Amino acid sequence: MDLLRVGLVGAGPWARQVHAPALAAHPGIAFAGVWTRRPTDLAAAHGVEAFATFEALLAEVDAVALAVPPAVQGPLAVAAAEAGRHLILDKPLADSLPAAQRAAAAAAGVVSTTMFTFRFHPPVQEFLAGFAGPADAATTASARYLSGSALGGRYAGSAWRRERGALLDVGPHVVDLLDAALGEIVAVEWAHLGEPDLWRIGLRHVGGATSTLVLSRGIPIDPSVLEVTAYGSVGRHRLTSRPDDPTAGYGVLLDGFLADIATGRTDGPYSAARSLHVQRVLAEVERVV
Repeated sequence: MDLLRVGLVGAGPWARQVHAPALAAHPGIAFAGVWTRRPTDLAAAHGVEAFATFEALLAEVDAVALAVPPAVQGPLAVAAAEAGRHLILDKPLADSLPAAQRAAAAAAGVVSTTMFTFRFHPPVQEFLAGFAGPADAATTASARYLSGSALGGRYAGSAWRRERGALLDVGPHVVDLLDAALGEIVAVEWAHLGEPDLWRIGLRHVGGATSTLVLSRGIPIDPSVLEVTAYGSVGRHRLTSRPDDPTAGYGVLLDGFLADIATGRTDGPYSAARSLHVQRVLAEVERVV
């Protein structure tokens, strides 16, 4: 079988520590090269081509992995999809709901997947396996994701994370997780924003279940805390483990991505359409708060 030629866009911490090593290591992938807006040694570190332009990269690949800020990812995803290139997306899909809608519409014609990191972590998969279909009104869940990543470390200087906070940074992961566990989120019942970057959110799901969510990147705690608990007619389910090896999860993502390409499936569980649904929820939180 021919290898899938994948080009990487971006050279930040996530590109260096997760995307590039996982692309280089996967047996079904030919890591074709890197394009960035600024000079970088990432391509040389992996022995691949450093493309001079995004268009030059598109001409040599079958798929594009995007490791860039959401304001950059939105339009690049549209351009890549319109060129017929499959997409490995980061979250959130774009920096606004209209931009995310444009990206998802373009991506409908290709195979896409989103790096919802939690989904590829075995304890999370075991947690989700305990739910069969949308939960009813007798079920409620609570989730917390607390970290000190805004206080220091490799992501503290990220401009878009400073501006939009935990909601757009870790919010997509936890919203996606609650949605997958209890059924599609159909309403944001309430939302509050306090200090330090502390979001409190109430959600309602399609079957009548409710959930609450607390997010912050400004809590002086290390390592980060992920806790999700669900009670009710679904029984009692608790998750307290977060991924400690995103590269392994990326390998699982690539396995599914290759399978979807082989079958021509464009509506996979982590597609741009899924990412758009999550972003709609996040946009509603920002409207309500």
